[in-house]
Parts: sequence; C-alpha cells; structure tokens
Amino acid sequence: MLPALLLFISLTISTQTVAETKPSPAKVTDTKEVFMPDAPDLTQQSKKMLEEVNKRITNIDTQTLKNTLEKHPETVLIDVRTPAELNVLGGHIDSPRHRNIIRGWLEFQVESLIPDKSTPIVTYCGVNLRSPLAADTLMQMGYTNVKNYADGFFAWKKAGYAVEIQDKDLKSFLYSRPVEVIPGVWSAIGATAPGTYTNSGHNNNLSFIITEEGVIVMNAGDSYLLAQALHDEIKLLTDQPVKYVILENAQGHAAHGTSYWQAQGATVVIHKDAQEVINETGHESLDRMRSLLRDKAYRTELPKPDKVFEDSYSLQMGSWKIEILYLGPAHSPGDILLWLPDKKLAIAGDMAFHERLLPVFEHTDTAGWIETWKKFEALGATTIIPGHGGATDMKTVEKWTIGYLKHIRNKVQQVIDNDGDLKQAYGVDQSAYSHLDTFDELAKTNAGTVFRSMEFE
Repeated sequence: MLPALLLFISLTISTQTVAETKPSPAKVTDTKEVFMPDAPDLTQQSKKMLEEVNKRITNIDTQTLKNTLEKHPETVLIDVRTPAELNVLGGHIDSPRHRNIIRGWLEFQVESLIPDKSTPIVTYCGVNLRSPLAADTLMQMGYTNVKNYADGFFAWKKAGYAVEIQDKDLKSFLYSRPVEVIPGVWSAIGATAPGTYTNSGHNNNLSFIITEEGVIVMNAGDSYLLAQALHDEIKLLTDQPVKYVILENAQGHAAHGTSYWQAQGATVVIHKDAQEVINETGHESLDRMRSLLRDKAYRTELPKPDKVFEDSYSLQMGSWKIEILYLGPAHSPGDILLWLPDKKLAIAGDMAFHERLLPVFEHTDTAGWIETWKKFEALGATTIIPGHGGATDMKTVEKWTIGYLKHIRNKVQQVIDNDGDLKQAYGVDQSAYSHLDTFDELAKTNAGTVFRSMEFE
C-alpha cells in the first residue's frame, strides 16, 4: 500500500505547478543549489506587474525576518505555496503562528483565519514571486501590518534556520524514525502539530525499550499501519519480540494501534480510568481517526487492551526494572508514565509538555495536575521523554507544563474575582507562551475551559 501511496503523491506533484517563475539570475542560482525546480521566464508584462507591486509593499530580508520572529512571536507567517510543495521541497519556516494559504485561496480564507486586520503578517513563498502579490492583496483587503519576505523559503533553509517538515520520513508512515535517547531507550518523535493525513496521525511520541528479554513499547500508535511501521523500525534494531505495549491514556494516537501489537503476541496494558474512556467514547474516537486518515486507517479497530491496572504495574525484563505508574489526575483520565528508576528516565507521556502548548480538555483537572506533579518531581528523573517533542529534562518540562498551568489559572482567577465573564477569560494574556507550537489552536480554548471549571471549584 505504501509504494502505491507514494506513487500517487509523485503523480500528484508532477501535475501541479510547483515551480515559480524566475526571479533575478542570482536568485535562480541560489535556489538550484537547494534543488528548487527551474521556472519559466517572466514575460515583460509580468515583470512590470511585479515591479509595480514591489513599489507598494514592504520587503524584508532573511536576517530581518529572523529578528522579527524572535522579538515578535505573535507575527503570522503565511506561506502561499501549495501543500505539495511543502511536502516535497523541504517543509516550511518553523514558526508557531504559521499558516499555509495557497495564493489562489488567499482572498477567500484569510479573513476567517486572521480576523484582526492589525495582526502583524509576513508573506513568503519559494523564490519571491507569488508572495509579493499576496502581500499586496492583503493590504488591499485592509490589513495594516503586512510585510513580504523577499529572500524566500529556500534562502531561509540554506541559511540553516529552523524549518518544520510535515513528514520527515516519506518512506514510512512514521513522521520521523526512532532516535536513541539513552542506550536501549528509543523514541520516534511525532509532529508537534495536530494529527493530519500527511503525518499519518503520528503527532505523539512512540517510544520503546530494548531489554535482554524482549521489547516494551510505550503507545500503540494512531493506526494499525502506523504501529506496523514502528515495529518495522524496531526489527531493524533487535530480534527480540515486543512483549508489552503500554498505553499512556485513551487518546487515539496512544491506543488505536492496539490490535496490531496483539496480533504480534504483545500484552497491551492500560489504566482503568483510560479503559473507561475507551468504553464510553472509543467508537467516536475511532470514527474521527478514520475520517482523518482514510485509507491509512486500514485494519484499525476499537482498542481492547489485555491488562487493566489501578495504581502501578511493575515489570522485570532482564536487567531492566520498569515501573508503570499512575500518580494522580493530569491531562487525561488514566494518564500514566513509565519510570526506569535505575536510569532516572521517565517516559512521561502527556504528564509533561515543552515544545507545544498543552491542551486543556473538559476532563482535564488542572488543579489536580499541579498536585500530581509533586509526586512526579519526587521521582528524581534526570531525562524526560514527554508526550510531544524531543527528550529533555525536568526543569524544562516544569517550566512549560506546571508554569503554564499556574499562569493560566492565576489569570482566570483574576477574571473570576473581578466578576468577569467567559469573553474576558478568552482574552487573558498568554503571550509568554505564544512561541509554542499549537498556541493559536489552543490558547483561547484553554482559557475558556479553565474558566468554566474554576467557576465551580
């Protein structure tokens, strides 16, 4: 199925106009060095049109854009290339407030995505041909703080600055291949963006431990095929069978791949509270995943774990002592972590965040999470593999997890104390966290959810 999928993608790309028309000769030389396809020559009329547009807009260079994003993370970047270009030609500029709105749909989509016309916006494309037109259009629509990144994406990438790739490994359903965190402990780091068809739902970390007596996997993955892709990587590293799969909670990207692992003879373990969520809402979660992943949802069924526990579940695999712990309420019902006391490493799952803004759901107990954290911190972990983002340390996840929870609760409490309403709660200041991925998607929703829960505490 995967070769056929890649062929389809290849054919799709070949029929789209992924190349832009030529800029200056020097610009073409630069883009060739980063494998930018050649573009047709500009006509005299199109050259004149671009010259007129560039007189009306403000252009900035690479260093100015870098400085702008550092000083003003609230800046919205709009990449006007097609999604196919982003997939095949190296991704997009890494920025928490990034939007991909293709040039042909800009006028029809931008106002719903960016309703405040004073929002700072920077447009860009590959080699600065479509983006000047986009900047000019936005100004005509009444946007008052618009600039155009004239060097283009390929100059940014060539300079070595951060880019975000929608699918780092096009040969696998995995977003990225596993990396070794410490000897014997590996993690396939998922995208920090929401799950999409492009990243195959791999937007969380899929970790595993290779012991002398078998492999333990943390999280089953969002689908049967994604689980199979992870297993393919494990088999490149060891001949040991996968003995256990631990589900950090009931979310689809943690649990949907369960049946694949069971077919391989693995025992799937879950906390009782997470099992109850699957019993109550598992079919709805599965339907959402099938709608998103379509053909990639092949063979994925409702998770039916083998082992349900309440407080802890311990394993001894060769020389490896492994503790699966439920420390208390946190992000989701039944959130657990995998603790390696001899290694001082915790696969913390959604207990800990640091590269993306944590989501607050209706069932998230923010006050309980803060109390549970004290037990987590008492373990003395020196290495943390969070639910999303790369491995890090306790100080980092504390800053961006508990620091954020205390901040949002404090701001919302001020609204409540002043007899404020939900609308005021939506507007509380969260700018200190605006550099985190998914900030735009989650910040206002988080504030509203916290407000509604704190009203009754």
